[in-house]
Amino acid sequence: MKNTPKPTEAELEILQVVWRLGPTTVRSVHNELAQQRDIGYTTTLKNMQNMVQKGLLVRDESAKSHIYATNVPQEKTQKLLVDRLLETAFGGSAARMVLQALGHRKTSQEELDQIKALIEKLEGGKS
Repeated sequence: MKNTPKPTEAELEILQVVWRLGPTTVRSVHNELAQQRDIGYTTTLKNMQNMVQKGLLVRDESAKSHIYATNVPQEKTQKLLVDRLLETAFGGSAARMVLQALGHRKTSQEELDQIKALIEKLEGGKS
């Protein structure tokens, strides 16, 4: 985990798109990002090129349009980011982080059911 590159906020946005779409072009990623905010194509391209150098993406150059794919698993990246946030913002307290997250936004019943199931699993199946 120590060797896993830590994505910036902009890189994480790109990773989210590529995880969702699968291997794709810069144009497709740019089109997705442009629906959310004003961003230039060359900015998306440069970010993705940097991500290849960092090892976050891999690039297939065999076709005219280069195809980019993630080089880091989504769950591993999320774990790295959660661990970093947990330590830096919440002093290592998972309870404080969860309480903060649940107390500041609407949580769906489905999400609450998933949280309850996880708690039961962590408690060894006790009800």
